[in-house]
Amino acid sequence: MLPILTLVGRPNVGKSTLFNRLTRTWDALVADFPGLTRDRRYGIGRVGPGPYILIDTGGLSGESADVTEALEHQVTLALEEADYLLFLVDARDGCTGTDPDIAARLRRTGKPITLVVNKADGMDPAVATTEFHALGLGDPVLISATRNQGVTGLIDRVYVALSGLRLEATVPKPDTSGTRIAVVGRPNVGKSTLINRLLGQERLVTCDAPGTTRDSIEVPFEHQGRPYTLIDTAGVRRRAKVRETVEKFSVIKALQAIAHCNLVLLVLDARQGISEQDATLAAYVLESGRALVVVVNKWDGLTDEACSQVRATLDRKLGFLDFAGVHYISARHGSGVGHLPEAADRAITNATRDLGTPELTRILEGAVRAHQPPLVRGRRIKLRYAHQGGRNPPIVVIHGSRTAAVPDSYRRYLVNCFRRVLDLTGTPLRLEFRNGANPYPDRHSRFASTRQRKRTRPRRSVGRRG
Repeated sequence: MLPILTLVGRPNVGKSTLFNRLTRTWDALVADFPGLTRDRRYGIGRVGPGPYILIDTGGLSGESADVTEALEHQVTLALEEADYLLFLVDARDGCTGTDPDIAARLRRTGKPITLVVNKADGMDPAVATTEFHALGLGDPVLISATRNQGVTGLIDRVYVALSGLRLEATVPKPDTSGTRIAVVGRPNVGKSTLINRLLGQERLVTCDAPGTTRDSIEVPFEHQGRPYTLIDTAGVRRRAKVRETVEKFSVIKALQAIAHCNLVLLVLDARQGISEQDATLAAYVLESGRALVVVVNKWDGLTDEACSQVRATLDRKLGFLDFAGVHYISARHGSGVGHLPEAADRAITNATRDLGTPELTRILEGAVRAHQPPLVRGRRIKLRYAHQGGRNPPIVVIHGSRTAAVPDSYRRYLVNCFRRVLDLTGTPLRLEFRNGANPYPDRHSRFASTRQRKRTRPRRSVGRRG
């Protein structure tokens, strides 16, 4: 197996920056803001003599009591999984804060440790390392993760220490066959709790305080032999309420997760009700064309009157998501969660179905017989045949004449006809209209010019007989 390296340290010492440098990605959100990382993140290290698994962890201080307890649990799990520990400290701050306590905790694990002094660019090595010898972890290694100074030498040193471990010759290729599911919603609706419930373990930090998740975290998941990747995202609020730069980047990462996933779980809060922000986020998901399952969380303990009110509000504000399946669950207690993988599979299957041209054309002909297209300047719109133009979302291309004049109401009518007959639950459907080519363009032009000449020919005046 590949060796596992875990990055540990105080907040804002550069762990996520080093993670991105070693994995040669931009997966970890980075900002000059303490406590940004909270969940542990995994990646394949690509700097050094060979591959390895890298774990980024949250900073060990600077949070509220509830978040600190959950974050500590995440770090503890990362330490248990590790074969080697990289303890990052800040050369500019010196040996301060909780560095001695973290060093003592790491020594108790009995695992090999390298003390990494980050942000040492432009500093005298002797001055930068003097304070950190007191931690009793051997000679420190000076690096600058931002400027990529000393990073390769650090991994070379780690590999010497790991020489007794068996290393794979090549980097394993990630399994891309699994369904990528982005879990999105407003802050504090229970997204991380839902993922933990699906996984059956406390994989992500959860807390009643909104905004606990700040970055998009990808977690592998398997259900009945099928692979998935669950993507936990930061809560998306109205733009007017997003003031911190960190939160702006978190929202961007959430929207990017929607764009690069196969399916979206839109999580709503039954106790807070359906807000305008929920509708705005749902509209973005619809515009992206992703398959969708609507999840109404915190359904447990509601009265019958409250349940009826939530359903009515859902129909009124999110009526444009009538194609999506709606599931009422309690992520904390687990009720209804077991049906979500099957709903996701059904939505993805519908989004990627092969739709035959004869079948689509028959549906189109039936819809036209039942309800003719409207007249345009006294002439009827003609729709001749249909075929599939794309998948995820399904695209139906309709050929005919004067299709540019098809009104939105008739377009929605056709979408509902196709969706009803094909039973496309869980995925939006898009229509594209194309005009058929005129087989006699020259003849049409000649007739038009003749009519024009007749209209412009002067009339002979008829005089009176004398």
